[in-house]
Amino acid sequence: MKILESADIGAAIRSRRKELHYTQAYISEFTGLSISFISDVENGKPTVELGKVLRLVQILGMDLFIEKR
Repeated sequence: MKILESADIGAAIRSRRKELHYTQAYISEFTGLSISFISDVENGKPTVELGKVLRLVQILGMDLFIEKR
């Protein structure tokens, strides 16, 4: 999937979470990330902390690659 904006990564994270049948509350309890943070990520908020987003990506068993054009 090509990520062009914050909403794209949010949609990918939401999709993966639902695929795993995890609630935002479950992820929050498991990771210590707040439900509001997870919601902000999934809704494409552009100012979320990148390090936490990367942690969330890893926890959900996703990979993030950057390629040169």
